[in-house]
Formats: sequence, structure tokens, C-alpha cells
Amino acid sequence: VRIELAPIVAAFERLRAQADVVVVEGVGGWLAPLSAQLDQLDLVRALRLPVVLVVGMRLGCVNHARLTAQSLQASGVDCLGWIGNHIDPSMQRQDENFATLQQRLPMPCWGRMPYLPGADGEALSAHLHDDHG
Repeated sequence: VRIELAPIVAAFERLRAQADVVVVEGVGGWLAPLSAQLDQLDLVRALRLPVVLVVGMRLGCVNHARLTAQSLQASGVDCLGWIGNHIDPSMQRQDENFATLQQRLPMPCWGRMPYLPGADGEALSAHLHDDHG
């Protein structure tokens, strides 16, 4: 499949005309390529999107999140905040890792999503803060 920005931008503009908010989920992480010529950054810039960093809480997440935050900042995109997403229920020292992220990430924390397989969006949304504007 050949991925090109023009059809994506056109589809996004049609969606934006029909909704108050359009949420675009990234694919594979901030530095994952979309094609041989396109990266996530290219799509974010083309759609003029702000970013919310979702940190998968697992071994190595502090390093991964900090490197991603540095890359976001260096790219000049607007990162509105971050969310801790507990994807590994057996992760040791979850609270300590989350606290370290709160101290070290330069953007506000929007919340901490617990590991709840099968939970619906409304149940999960109760774990987000609404003080981020």
C-alpha cells in the first residue's frame, strides 16, 4: 500500500467539518515511519495536530517516554500532555515509575489509566483529569 498525505488530509478535513473534535491515534510510536518517505511527524504537521503522549507503563517506559518527549520538543509540535497507560499488570514499581515520569516529563499529566481489560471508554475516562483545558 502506498501511503500519501493528500488523501489523508482530505479525509481528515471532511471529518473535521462533521465533528467538534477529531482524535487521530498514532501508529507504532512517534518515530515509526508511515512509509519510506513519511514519518508520524509529517502527518502531524500536515493535519496541524497537537499531540498527547501515551506512555505504556512497562519496563523501560521512563527512558522511552523521556526520549519521545525530547523528540516531540525538538520537532516543534505542540505536546499538550501525557497519559500513563498501565499495559503490564505484572510491572514492578509502577507507582515509582509513574512518579518519576511526573517529575521528569515537561508536559502536564492528564491521568493514569489502570489495567482494565474489556473496560469501556466511559469507565476509563474517569481516570483522566479535566484540568488540562
